[in-house]
Amino acid sequence: MIALTAISDVDLDVAAHIAAVAAPDAGAVAVFVGTVRDNDPDAVGRVTELEYSAHPDAERYLRDIVTSLDRPDVRIAVSHRVGSLPVGGVAIVATVSSVHRAEAFDVNREVVERVKAELPMWKKQFESDGSHTWVGLGRVTK
Repeated sequence: MIALTAISDVDLDVAAHIAAVAAPDAGAVAVFVGTVRDNDPDAVGRVTELEYSAHPDAERYLRDIVTSLDRPDVRIAVSHRVGSLPVGGVAIVATVSSVHRAEAFDVNREVVERVKAELPMWKKQFESDGSHTWVGLGRVTK
């Protein structure tokens, strides 16, 4: 079941994502919280901020990703942030509940990997020296 999909310009609520997938038959809830870090392999210096931009149809793409992973025995909630985020800011939250932990972990990992690879989302990465770079500009939408 798809419990929640959203592209949001406000802070993401981890507890709300956990609540969205809660169910009496769920013996496991796998949670992934992706935060802005102060480093990147392509950065010359320290990363100070990320600014996320999304394709106008990004929410549809996100829902399509989750729909393709949907099955009767799991519940999925995932949101991605747009706008400016400081180091430590929450960029993505993905929660999956299932009867057993293995399935919750597996589906959650697949959700996050697919979002990273397929969601038309770009980030402007600001560095401590005042420079910036764009990440994900080569991502093509279908």
